[in-house]
Amino acid sequence: MSEFASKVVLITGAASGFGQATANAFAKKGASLSLVDKDEENLNKVTKQCKKAGASEVLAVVTDLRVEDNIVRAMNETIETFDRLDVLVNNAGVCKMEPMESAQMESFDSTFHVNVKAHFHFTQLAVPHLEKTKGNVINVSSITGDIPTPTIIFYGMSKAALTYFTKSAALGLAEKGIRVNAVSPSVCDTNILNWSGASTPGTNMEDVLKFLGKEQPLGGINIEKQDVVDAILFLASNSARTITGTCLAVDRGRLLAGAMTKIV
Repeated sequence: MSEFASKVVLITGAASGFGQATANAFAKKGASLSLVDKDEENLNKVTKQCKKAGASEVLAVVTDLRVEDNIVRAMNETIETFDRLDVLVNNAGVCKMEPMESAQMESFDSTFHVNVKAHFHFTQLAVPHLEKTKGNVINVSSITGDIPTPTIIFYGMSKAALTYFTKSAALGLAEKGIRVNAVSPSVCDTNILNWSGASTPGTNMEDVLKFLGKEQPLGGINIEKQDVVDAILFLASNSARTITGTCLAVDRGRLLAGAMTKIV
């Protein structure tokens, strides 16, 4: 029996991308899931997928994480439904491609609300529950937090903040027996690339991915969602019981290649 069969996992941004893949992976291991996203249609599809895949129970919470009361509601519904929490996966994220000189402050606010503030708030609310289960938190960051990328400056800033938060929270919560780690993926073919504006008239996603992958030391093949999911499952598992405050790069060595001044 999987070690996750008796555990409750809350995943934000669960309707697509890494969140969807992570939800299905935990479902296959028999976990109970609380899935949070604002995309009701896709969240319902993922909920059905997870039930079919073997999840013990699935709660779908449709909400916009830019509203603080919604974060409280999502946590309350999770605890009311399952009466425990073992793993929190802070995955929700937004990204908008804007040159620094014309970037809008509304984009700054939206990016930091979802990519940083919501993760902080969810973690803060989860502490008393994770302390009881000696559970853990996994933040989905990005190597852009370490590699200057001017065309997505707000996104990179938010991920740098998330890395700092991961390490600080790990140190602060260690005495409670709560581990806090992060995964930092390089580019992957997920919806956030389309939402960011990386695919624009005159380009296509295949060209974008080819460009973004060409400087990876392990070869010009971009990572797959499963690569990130495997890292999340490992960090959430008892196999990583001595690991906290780590930001695990899943990037085919991309961090070693240095700064990137443009996307396409």
